[in-house]
Amino acid sequence: MLKASSQAVDEGCDLFVATAAVADYRPENCASNKIKKSSEVMSLPLVRNPDTLATIAGRSDAPFTVGFAAETSDVAHYAKDKMQRKNLRMIVANDVSAPGLGFNSDNNAVTVFWADGQETIGPDSKQIIAERLVTLIGNHLKQG
Repeated sequence: MLKASSQAVDEGCDLFVATAAVADYRPENCASNKIKKSSEVMSLPLVRNPDTLATIAGRSDAPFTVGFAAETSDVAHYAKDKMQRKNLRMIVANDVSAPGLGFNSDNNAVTVFWADGQETIGPDSKQIIAERLVTLIGNHLKQG
């Protein structure tokens, strides 16, 4: 994912939207053959994958970069922290613990944060939220 994303930025893009991490971790070693059952418990050491979003946002030629944060508590705090740590222009925060919204639902509610402001969208259908996000991001992209 990092290689493809970096290539897209190299070729020129104005906007990079990262809706979710593909995988934060991967197995440390990949077996070339089937791992045979040998005990009741097995441990697979994991190593952290490169952070595609932070890498793209940290480039000197970074496009306008938008990330997402799915949280279960202290949503605004964690989202703003992630936006700052990863050098994002905007972040879309989503409380995935809210009953009837988010995962396994056609509806959601999000709060979008940027350097000097925020906007809450929803609760509404995910289609409506997506349309409003595109408009909001587009307006900020035009402003530079």
